Amino acid sequence: MTAKSHKRGHEIIYNGDQWQYSDTGEPAEEERSCKRCGRMPTPEGHDACLGKLPGVGAACCGHGVDDAYAIDNNPKLKAEEGESNSRGEGW
Repeated sequence: MTAKSHKRGHEIIYNGDQWQYSDTGEPAEEERSCKRCGRMPTPEGHDACLGKLPGVGAACCGHGVDDAYAIDNNPKLKAEEGESNSRGEGW
């Protein structure tokens, strides 16, 4: 069984030795642009379409294959019942 995942929207597979892009076989350590917006990550490694978000510890735009998310730096902050995220969905 081959392990599969995505890196910036591109499918990658584990060949038993390293992660590689499934379409070309090149090592997944080679950076590619986001499959959704076509932009490279910022020098800090953030998704270019999101940039550095104040108060956010981690975030992902979803790259066209997953839902976007943002994780608050303060784990004590929780959405109150009835609140929603920026897309209008409940947390």
